[in-house]
Amino acid sequence: MRLDGVRIGFVMTGSFCTFAQAFSQAEYLTSLGAELLPVMSAHAAEISTRFGEADAQRKRLTEICGRGPILTIADAEPIGPKNLTDIMAVVPCTSNTAAKLALSITDTAATMAVKSHLRSGKPVVLALASNDALAGCMKHIGALSHMKHYYFVPLRQDDIVKKPTSLVADLSLTAETIAAALEGRQLQPMFP
Repeated sequence: MRLDGVRIGFVMTGSFCTFAQAFSQAEYLTSLGAELLPVMSAHAAEISTRFGEADAQRKRLTEICGRGPILTIADAEPIGPKNLTDIMAVVPCTSNTAAKLALSITDTAATMAVKSHLRSGKPVVLALASNDALAGCMKHIGALSHMKHYYFVPLRQDDIVKKPTSLVADLSLTAETIAAALEGRQLQPMFP
């Protein structure tokens, strides 16, 4: 599979425990020939955690993409009008971001990037990582799955004993999901 010249908006939101995998996927996408336009939510860009320092996370994404991430609503707004992306991938996508997208709330660089991109009717891939996906967020996941242009990286429960309502996308399927979404189809099975 090749993604030569495909312009992917690569949006990261605050599921910090999946950042290492997200960075690996960004590297893989660039190795397939994709051009990445990085975007980070304020939480993803500014909060240091046990999974990494904020400055180091922003620097890593910049190195992978060859340009610094979009960090503000104002800077994300021109994505659609200027036709900067062919597809948008939110990797990782928190339940908070999923809920905002389902309700058309635009209050972060991440949600503005998706909203701006969608104005042209182009696909958006969501790689969910949520501790409450099978609880409070399920209604938003359901709503998004019925909304035009949204596609999901296949999901799995990550710890049925300690976190029975948690779902995490199988990030190794990100590129394959993007390729399918570019063809207008959901990669199946969605819950392998």
